[in-house]
Amino acid sequence: MYEVLNPSHQPKPLVEGFAKGKIVEKLDRGVCATVNETGDVYVSWRLLNTDPENVAFNVYKSLGNKTIKLNKKPVIQTCDFLDKNNLYPDSKYACEYWVESVVSGKKEAVSGKAKVVTRKNADEPAYRSIPLREGVTVGRLGVGDLNGDGIYDFVVLHPNQGKDPSFKPDSTQLTYKIDAYLSDGTFLWTKDLGPGIEPGVWYSPFVIYDLNGDGKAGIAIKTGPADARDPNGRVTSGQEWVSILDGMTGEEIAKADWIARGESFGDYNRNNRYQMAVAYLDGKTPCLITEKGTYRRMVADAWQLKDNRLEKLWRWDGDEENPVIRSQGAHHILVCDVDSDGRDEIILGSAVLDDNGTLLWSAGLGHPDKIYVTDIDPSRPGLEVFFACEVWHENNGVSVRDAKTGQEIWGINKKTYHVGDGMVTDLDTSHPGLECFATEDSKGGSTDKYMFDAKGNMIAENEDVPNCRNWIWWDADKLRETFAFQRDQQGMGAVRRQVPSLSITKYKGAVLTKNIKGSIVLTADLTGDWREEIVTALPGELRIYSTTIPANDRRVTLMQDNTYRHTVTTHTMGYQQSPVPSYYLGE
Repeated sequence: MYEVLNPSHQPKPLVEGFAKGKIVEKLDRGVCATVNETGDVYVSWRLLNTDPENVAFNVYKSLGNKTIKLNKKPVIQTCDFLDKNNLYPDSKYACEYWVESVVSGKKEAVSGKAKVVTRKNADEPAYRSIPLREGVTVGRLGVGDLNGDGIYDFVVLHPNQGKDPSFKPDSTQLTYKIDAYLSDGTFLWTKDLGPGIEPGVWYSPFVIYDLNGDGKAGIAIKTGPADARDPNGRVTSGQEWVSILDGMTGEEIAKADWIARGESFGDYNRNNRYQMAVAYLDGKTPCLITEKGTYRRMVADAWQLKDNRLEKLWRWDGDEENPVIRSQGAHHILVCDVDSDGRDEIILGSAVLDDNGTLLWSAGLGHPDKIYVTDIDPSRPGLEVFFACEVWHENNGVSVRDAKTGQEIWGINKKTYHVGDGMVTDLDTSHPGLECFATEDSKGGSTDKYMFDAKGNMIAENEDVPNCRNWIWWDADKLRETFAFQRDQQGMGAVRRQVPSLSITKYKGAVLTKNIKGSIVLTADLTGDWREEIVTALPGELRIYSTTIPANDRRVTLMQDNTYRHTVTTHTMGYQQSPVPSYYLGE
């Protein structure tokens, strides 16, 4: 293993993109009104990073032509309100809610109006439904503001075929499609990606983001020619492109070459690993990153979409480094300004690229299955990166490094074989900072599980270590919650074979919400206050569940944290993981 810190080769010039000021998503207040378990209406809304510190809110509802102000004093401690005298659902009038911001006693902007999300069944929480086209099974879900109204819309990659269906003879003719839906469920368009794109999470990367600054998100996606697939279902030759689609129409507006195949990448499994990300390389312009390679050679290109043309900003090639940077890739890319210069870095795995396309550092740990960048230990300056490494190690297969320099902070002091999953979050107030936990994959011959405190002290093993997947901020505290399959009187089997039924639970604690239906496809702060939504997929629909637990405090929507937002952006490919912000979020 090697380690490269502050490489001495000549750096490339800084990126200067087309943007004069920073291009950001223009989110609305995200007002959400949901009937809770007692029949009251729980209202919540976004705090935005443009709000002054002393902003307060008035809360209103309408019944027919009548407008009612609900609060006696402006709401300032939280971004929520519980309407206990809602006259709903018994009222014959349509009921809508909205908020008005107040600064130093002066009334400011008024939000859009939100219709009440009702409970369809008495024993299930309320949810918003997005109907899908007939026969659509959700493979991956992306979110972005396609029409520029400040509300997140949905892009669905389908069918749901798992990781490597192209290896199966019965899938050689299968093609991926993407569908676009507005936030109210309006179907916009569908596009068949054709035989040039194999079904499977490794071969079909896409991201949704406003890359040209017009206020509307487009879709960046890998494309290929229609005649590229072999009889066995694999694509081993032919051209490869990155295409930009108009978010409202699905029409291609720009196209450029993807990084070309070659023997230096290795065999089929290594040539056909593709990823994308969005990063503010100059601090202002959202730039598209396209990448090839995980287990051997690794190459990344940076692009800007200027005047609806893709212009290359730089190329980084790990084979040109000294020493050569190979086999350090992960199954997802993280984006974060790790050196606090106002420009984003690209975390490819165990290797981190500076904003100008030069290597910042490489930990030399090989391929990690999971990586997280955040403030794990708030008692030390700067951010940290957590690694859960697939490749075996005598030690440090689970480790934490300084995000700016790559220097080791701590690592597990035992041999690991195939660490396949990991997570960082605050789930226990008895340990300062975030807990870091990871699990071995049985493919490596071990099923051990490990949990550490922020300083690297082992605090739990095996059965006391929770599942690493699907964590969510749901209740009023800053501890994160997890999910469990529910058991009924007949046991889990019947429920799981049909529609999954989930509950949200505290770590070693109470069940907070139960009877959530469907398979989780995303957890993110999509609407309402800073707590996160759960998006599940069922036959024929997406369901969006929001918490109805009253808040204790307020904070800016998590989607306006750059690292959190871009982890949600890349949730459309590779291995999925719960997003974390760049700052410390814990008790």
